[in-house]
Amino acid sequence: MHIRPGCAAALGATVSAEGVNFALFSAHATRVELCLFSPNGQTEQARLTLPEAEGGIWSGFVPGLKPGAVYGYRVHGPYEPEAGHRFNPNKLLIDPYARQVVGPLVWDDALMGHEVGHPRGDLSFDTRDSAPFVPKAVVCAALPPAAPGPRRPWDETVIYEAHVKGMTARHPAVPRGLRGTYQGLASQPVIDHLVRLGITAIELLPVHAFLDDRFLVAQGLRNYWGYQPIGFFAPEPRYGLSAPILEIRQMVERFHAAGIEVILDVVFNHSGESDETGPTLAFRGIDNSSYYRLTEDGRHYINDTGTGNTLNLSHPMMLRLAMDSLRYWVEQIGIDGFRFDLAATLARGKRGGFSPRAAFLSTLRQDPVLARVKLIAEPWDVGPGGYRLGEFPPPFAEWNDRYRDGVRRFWRGDGSRAELARRIVGSAEIFDVSGRLATTSVNFLSAHDGFTLQDVVSFVKKHNLPNGEGNRDGHSENLSDNFGIEGPSDDPAITAARAARKRAMLATLLLSQGTPMLLAGDEIGHSQRGNNNAYAQDNDTTWLDWAAADPDLVAFVARLTALRRAHPVLRQRRFLHSGLRAEDGLRDLVWRLPSGEEPKGPDWHAPGICCLGAELRVAAAAPCWGAAAAFLVLNPGGPTIMRLPEGRWRMMLDSADPLAPEAEFAAAETPVAAQSVQLFIAAAPEPVQERP
Repeated sequence: MHIRPGCAAALGATVSAEGVNFALFSAHATRVELCLFSPNGQTEQARLTLPEAEGGIWSGFVPGLKPGAVYGYRVHGPYEPEAGHRFNPNKLLIDPYARQVVGPLVWDDALMGHEVGHPRGDLSFDTRDSAPFVPKAVVCAALPPAAPGPRRPWDETVIYEAHVKGMTARHPAVPRGLRGTYQGLASQPVIDHLVRLGITAIELLPVHAFLDDRFLVAQGLRNYWGYQPIGFFAPEPRYGLSAPILEIRQMVERFHAAGIEVILDVVFNHSGESDETGPTLAFRGIDNSSYYRLTEDGRHYINDTGTGNTLNLSHPMMLRLAMDSLRYWVEQIGIDGFRFDLAATLARGKRGGFSPRAAFLSTLRQDPVLARVKLIAEPWDVGPGGYRLGEFPPPFAEWNDRYRDGVRRFWRGDGSRAELARRIVGSAEIFDVSGRLATTSVNFLSAHDGFTLQDVVSFVKKHNLPNGEGNRDGHSENLSDNFGIEGPSDDPAITAARAARKRAMLATLLLSQGTPMLLAGDEIGHSQRGNNNAYAQDNDTTWLDWAAADPDLVAFVARLTALRRAHPVLRQRRFLHSGLRAEDGLRDLVWRLPSGEEPKGPDWHAPGICCLGAELRVAAAAPCWGAAAAFLVLNPGGPTIMRLPEGRWRMMLDSADPLAPEAEFAAAETPVAAQSVQLFIAAAPEPVQERP
């Protein structure tokens, strides 16, 4: 086995007919060794020094090497933690550009660049070989370009946030050998369920290769959510069978064939290496001061993420890595979009402040590949000034936690009409800037982080003791209600009240302007037993309980998405501001009290919230026009009577009577049950047409 000068143009392992080119960026290394292993990753068979170093990129070409070769790196350089350098060639390192990894991470003190327990702490130097305990990279041939997906417009999008394993681990119709895998997720029973629900995009919790935190393993737990990445190209092997890359691509192809886009939750704000006391697995040992944001003393890590470190997206090579990864998942796997975890961190500049013109956001926006896919920001982090809702530039959509909180308060009975009104018409006061669309607001009632919808109506307190942190983790205020009994109840009155509240909240979500996101399991009534931070619960707590699924609730959600799909007035691209429509002199948005009158100042914040009506038409600012109109009635209080606007209305939905068929409603007033939502559509509207 020998090595000759290579090419620095393409980072990672690039296969050609003659062999494999290896390239790794490290600006401060003095030598880089390529280590080749046996196919099972157990035995190091060769150690070759990369002969070329050009602009900080070390490269070499190994003739005759084939796809499937297993490798890692050892990087030499100064071990000077107080200057930001933590090179230690005794530690085998994962290629950040690895397309596949093999072998588990086995926690051992040899993974640390310093001696654990040494009086000098992380300033000490550990000489043990970490290779037996580290996953290895695998050389992979490039895939042919992926076919484009459905490319659903935002105003037709309904997102379903799901976990690869949790979706199918207990699904009786999925073959046992496929449960919890990429293939199982894309099996026909799952696809049929999503199609029936009217889902157009499935958003997956992280599938980049990640690790199980040491403190979790010590307690017999695992990192279920996956927010501890150790590679940004390789799919997580635990969800694969024999060929994870091909399996995840086949999964995407199957979803596309069903008209469903695939969005990935990606974590570019930090890595799984933690702080200075953590393991040396990749970035830390390759070039610590380039890949991470460090404090002024150079020794410690800026921790805007709450995980111990923050990746340095201000550095051009870390930025390149992120962009290369995203393009790879789009072009070779077929991914249709990304949700960026703690996206405020990605938009922090060299000085640590947030900027909508940060290098990461600007580079994404101009990239010809990435600018055409869906981009969703989680618009906050735990760093200073980290809450940036509404401040991301187009074409980003954003998770809107103010929607979640406002809707939960309204239906719990301690919110306000004003807050609900802002949320159900797209949160225009937050997002209607810089030409952004009403679909920018990703509305949700629940997500992986927090209570499920079933738990929102069943628990007041969090019940996180199984996480092993003394119930100190997770949010303490969930804006939830237990209807008098904490947890499950057999009381028919409580069960009925909880069901009514869930239907009302789901109707609110799917009939609001903006882009709705449904948490997997909310449509079947799945509970996590009050655990609102189930990141370590890789078990029945998080795996969807299909055997206990509520078929009536599934049918109700399917009916809601069908109504949203059939009536574009419910999912407009332009914001509604009660603007006067030139064509007919009618306003595009009119709020109504039960009396039929419009609310005045005090009505918006009156104590004891009661019924509110919203009369909706095609936006005055929209490029099209039509006489279609909808009237939405939301009643968190007791039974009441709502006076309908003038005209002929057809009742399309009553959440209090979910099985009731559509019906013409000629009366001037409609009875509205407690804790319910009603939807009316104007009878025989004129077709939508372009404005003159």
